[in-house]
Amino acid sequence: MPANRKDSHRTSDSSTSKSRTPRAQVAQETAYEELPELIDEMFARGVFSKGGRPVSKNPRVPISLRLPADVLAKWRATWPGWQTRMVERLRRVR
Repeated sequence: MPANRKDSHRTSDSSTSKSRTPRAQVAQETAYEELPELIDEMFARGVFSKGGRPVSKNPRVPISLRLPADVLAKWRATWPGWQTRMVERLRRVR
């Protein structure tokens, strides 16, 4: 390798000082002195939430649908949101 070129992080040895691995932070004992002791009453008052997205009233169902290549190409050519526009068109046909 030419002398004027720096080593890439991809080619350098992981044991060198150029390693991209972050150092672990060590907590000091004094960091925990001000925290109250957790008791059962604290957990009883807590509200736990699973999180995530809300459950849809009308969830989508995956299916397998075979379409002619030219039809699919025309829908895809209408750019992002083509699936949603296809669903709207199918709803009108009901």
